[in-house]
Formats: sequence, structure tokens, C-alpha cells
Amino acid sequence: SSRVCFATVGTTQFDALTRALVSHEVTGLLARHGYSCLRLQIGRGSEPVLPSDPPPPIPIEWYRFKDSLEADMRSAALLISHAGAGSIMEGLRCTAPLLVAVNDGLMDNHQQELAHELDRRGHLIATTPRGLYAALEALPVRAASLEPWPEGDATEFARYLGAALGVGAG
Repeated sequence: SSRVCFATVGTTQFDALTRALVSHEVTGLLARHGYSCLRLQIGRGSEPVLPSDPPPPIPIEWYRFKDSLEADMRSAALLISHAGAGSIMEGLRCTAPLLVAVNDGLMDNHQQELAHELDRRGHLIATTPRGLYAALEALPVRAASLEPWPEGDATEFARYLGAALGVGAG
């Protein structure tokens, strides 16, 4: 059966994450961990430059936007998301482990606080594009101890967490 790793950058662009994802190191690691495909939603970012020599060990598919990412997120065996609160909340509702890449290039980084707080609570794994390989390497061990998202209204929790951290739930 296909084990897809799905990554989303939302409506913006996050080329550092896209570049890290299509690198030989990361695609090789995904292949070794048994993933059969890497699917990227790249938003307004630059078209990914796929390594050609040698070619990636697993197929890489990408698109810019879809009306809904829900089907791709729900069918994925691993989710990698940018740190926007909306994408994090959507990712937490899925059963796949969620790895959140914080854009450390942003100056005013409220997103970082949200991702790190949820990492501290054991719901997801927070990293950066630079730390992606190490986070994926540790994933089999970390994923086993991730806390499933509590049932209930995630929007309420987002509001509560946003208030606690002084960030909006957008």
C-alpha cells in the first residue's frame, strides 16, 4: 500500500522547506523509512528543483493550490506542515504524525511559539528546514510517544492556545 509523505506550506511560500524536502538526504531517508511518495503543496513558492543525478529515490509530486487539502492530509502516512495555526490545527485532526517546520527566517515569530508549545505538550514535532533531516531521523521513536489530539472542538482549543500565547488562531 502507498505510504505518502504530504507537506504543505499553505497559501504563502516557504522555499527553504521545499528545498530541504526534495534534497537527496531527506528523500533518501523517507525511502528508507518506507514512504512511497513525497507530495508537496508549494503555494506561491518557487517551482521545486528536483535532483536529477541521481534522480530522487521516491516519486515527488507537487502542486500549488487545491480547494481543499483535507483528502491529501487524511490519506498521508506522515504530515509535514508550515507553522500557520490553521494548518497545524488541520494536521492535528489527522491520524498521521505531524511534523511542523517553523520558518526561522521570519522576524516576528509567533508561529514558533505555537509550534514549540504543542511540541512540548507532545502533540507534534517542531523543527526548522535546517533541522528537518534530524527530526525525520528521530521520527520513528518520537512518533510512538505523540499524544493523539483530544476529541472536541479544535477551534476552541486554537482560540484558547492563541490567547495563552498571544497569537491569533488564523
